[in-house]
Amino acid sequence: MAYNSVQHHIVKLPAWRRRLLLIGILLGFAGLFARGIYLQSLHKEFLQQKGDARYSRTLTLQAHRGKITDRNGELLAISSPVESVWASPPDVKINKTQKQALGKLLGLKSKDVDKKFANLQREFVYLKRRVSPNLAAQVMSLNIPGVFLQREYKRFYPAGDVTAHIVGFTDINDVGQEGFELAQNSHLSGKAGSRKVIKDRQGRIVEDLEDVKVPQDGKDLVLSIDRRIQYLAFRELSKAVEHHKAKAGAAVVLDAKTGEVLAMVNLPTYNPNNPVNIVGKTRNRVITDVFEPGSTLKPMTAAAAMEFGDFKPDTKIQTAPGYMTIGSATIHDAHPHGVLTVSEVIQKSSNVGSAKMALSLKREAMWSTFNQFGFGSRANIGFPGEASGRLRPYKTWRPIEQATMSYGHGISLTLLQLARAYTVFANEGELKNISLLKLNESTVGHHVFSAQVANDMKGMLELAVLPGGTALRAQVAGYRVGGKTGTAHKLGKAGYEKDKYVGSFVGMAPASNPRLIMAVMIDEPTNGEYYGGTVAAPVFSAVMADALRMLAVPQDAPNNNVVIPTNDDDAKEVI
Repeated sequence: MAYNSVQHHIVKLPAWRRRLLLIGILLGFAGLFARGIYLQSLHKEFLQQKGDARYSRTLTLQAHRGKITDRNGELLAISSPVESVWASPPDVKINKTQKQALGKLLGLKSKDVDKKFANLQREFVYLKRRVSPNLAAQVMSLNIPGVFLQREYKRFYPAGDVTAHIVGFTDINDVGQEGFELAQNSHLSGKAGSRKVIKDRQGRIVEDLEDVKVPQDGKDLVLSIDRRIQYLAFRELSKAVEHHKAKAGAAVVLDAKTGEVLAMVNLPTYNPNNPVNIVGKTRNRVITDVFEPGSTLKPMTAAAAMEFGDFKPDTKIQTAPGYMTIGSATIHDAHPHGVLTVSEVIQKSSNVGSAKMALSLKREAMWSTFNQFGFGSRANIGFPGEASGRLRPYKTWRPIEQATMSYGHGISLTLLQLARAYTVFANEGELKNISLLKLNESTVGHHVFSAQVANDMKGMLELAVLPGGTALRAQVAGYRVGGKTGTAHKLGKAGYEKDKYVGSFVGMAPASNPRLIMAVMIDEPTNGEYYGGTVAAPVFSAVMADALRMLAVPQDAPNNNVVIPTNDDDAKEVI
């Protein structure tokens, strides 16, 4: 029998190779063990977050923004619930038909839809903000996994452009951008909440968990504004700006007793419900723009001369020949008058008479008076952009500057500061604090003049509205009123601009016991009239006629006859 003999050879491996293999295996197990410890302890939170992300989600619960109302509870800003469509790209499963339908409903192109779903690292992306409930329901009827709705709120402003500069507006994220929406954003906005939910493998929410953080709604804000008076002021200012073809206009109405702002209007304006093309229109000129007040400052000068000097209402001042020279400069009156009493200086708005009274005072006394009126400092009303105006230190004043400052030249104010100053004459010498929020009780201001001087000046302001004064067009049937006109050249980069003016008027009514104070400013009227008595005083008259009756303020001159001027000669006054 034949067979093949096979010889087996056993190869003996070196011992170091066995040891190396064993060490490698042990190191591998050690690495896995260390990795396990790292993941389960040091990296535990990250893994839990990743795990939770696969089946749970935390949704934001938007807080309801507080309402803004006027003093009588009329709505000025309110939030309405809307839906926003959002998606979680990693969870989205969408076919071509659904994509086309979604794009059509939301007004998105197919490539835009793809772009929003492309980033799988993002857990949240908006598809469309603030859609109607009907549209939201149509989107959800497509049953696209990973597409959801989120409740949000859209701000609505019932008064629109009438209160735009006070209320302001919010952006798409409900954050205040202008006005009180900005100034009181934290008060109005509240704090958002959240809720934790479970989702299935297709990204659909199937269950709410108990981990809910309830949102804290914003607080309401009650303004001092009276929406009815606000509308009156807006209507009449709009007419004046349009009629006189003015660049801009502003007006403010104060409660003479409390200092509350009942109306504050500005032109040009904008629609806060659709704030587009608003550049240059959002400025609240009443508090942000400064201007030289012109002759509306003469009552302050005359009152200071009576309080700290030797003047009385019947003190005579020689104003002939209608001008006076101080150094190399000359001061002119619109009309030469000769000898005038202090009362007539205010009535006829004499620059020469005002300058002579100012020069009889020490610079420090005159500066202190203006400072006590609040000129050169903010009223601190809690509104963004408030300007302080300009009142230079008295030590730098030259005689000509002291003289011209007496009639509003060389000093700049806001319209709000000017209106506030007249609370002194309406309240027996007390300057009232200003508030844009409704007050439960009147605050105490500080006295600038004695009651006697303040009441004397109030009588002089009445004369300015009567025949022989510069403000005949400010009269109101059935009521005694007092006020002062102002007309000033505008100050440009190269000095005073010859053909550009600011016409203004500040007045109070009824004069026997003032309830309302109103200041009006017309910027650059270009239709042939520019004196404060012709462009601004009529706005005061029209607003006061309706506002006093609306507030049921008793008439103090039921039989008075309004005198309509036949020409504008008495209204002429220019610094």
